[in-house]
Amino acid sequence: MGNRFTEWLVLAGMLIGLPAIGVMLAGEPLGLYLEFPPETRFIHHAPFSWPAFAAYTVFVLAVAVPICIRLWTGSRRVTGPGKERYPFPWWGWMGLVSGAVFWILAWTRMPWFSDLQSHTFFPLWLSYIVVMNALGMRRDGRCLMVNQPGFFLLLFPFSAAFWWFFEYLNRFVQNWYYTGVHFGPGAYFLLATLSFSTVLPAVLSTQEWIGGASTINAGFRSVLPIRPAKPRALAMVTIVCAAAGLLLIGVLPNLLFPLVWVAPLLILSSVRGLLGKRQVFSEIAGGDWRPVMSAALAALLCGLFWEMWNFFSLARWEYSVPLVQRFHIFEMPILGYAGYLPFGLECLAVCQLVAELRRPNIA
Repeated sequence: MGNRFTEWLVLAGMLIGLPAIGVMLAGEPLGLYLEFPPETRFIHHAPFSWPAFAAYTVFVLAVAVPICIRLWTGSRRVTGPGKERYPFPWWGWMGLVSGAVFWILAWTRMPWFSDLQSHTFFPLWLSYIVVMNALGMRRDGRCLMVNQPGFFLLLFPFSAAFWWFFEYLNRFVQNWYYTGVHFGPGAYFLLATLSFSTVLPAVLSTQEWIGGASTINAGFRSVLPIRPAKPRALAMVTIVCAAAGLLLIGVLPNLLFPLVWVAPLLILSSVRGLLGKRQVFSEIAGGDWRPVMSAALAALLCGLFWEMWNFFSLARWEYSVPLVQRFHIFEMPILGYAGYLPFGLECLAVCQLVAELRRPNIA
């Protein structure tokens, strides 16, 4: 228990403390970044830049093209009849119906529903979570919601805290902001917490469904293994670099904004690696990329639904991303979707921590 407490304390101190320390050292008023509800927009973002857009595009394609190739080759390796399917559960049909109802309510402006118009996010995403678990039951006869109900329910409060952390980081870069949300501090906190509680259950339920797909198993079960010659030294260097990035993220938001999605993952994985614990990249040492890829693709799929359902909702978010704010799919600039890939790994990393709380002997 003592080691686990120390681990959480170190992680919280770095991830929460470093951005605040950075802006204070730069002479900026910290209170501006801690405003709640977070309404003031005070960061001036760099305009669109073709050289920056081209550079980011090349990097994204360098990651995306190999993934697409592996998915294509994996699909070609799948031969023979598929396995027997299970009945689609009754509660899955209920999730489909409620999802359709709340989708309509989210995108329409019917007077009789006006008082509740800003509150469709939670029931819509709860419906999505139910349907994803039902799809797992249909294919595999098991799902997270039915077979691990305790773990599944525990994800909701941890999810809320998890996304509040990203709301905090966003104050230092202000890449997204909310409109149609006019609540006092107490109501804002309670209603936002309810919505944020669906993030981890949605991503992990989607990962379980994607991870069981034959294409993923065939394409990523045995890929190039990565075994660093000096893993501890690599972990230390990674921690130092990621920590420096978080320290400066509020000082150089137009340059370092991608670290919102990358730095926490690198710090969490490296700290756990130094402690000799299992982390999200552990399996790739043996060439098994399925957990990594299924988590990344799950977050991307969830991201497409997040952005789609957000587009015509009354309470919604919009983006202001420096250098690449162009070519939108819904509200998100197209290159912004790349951020969902590392975000999926962060979701997986936090879910591993939650699993350890329930089963302390997991390493």
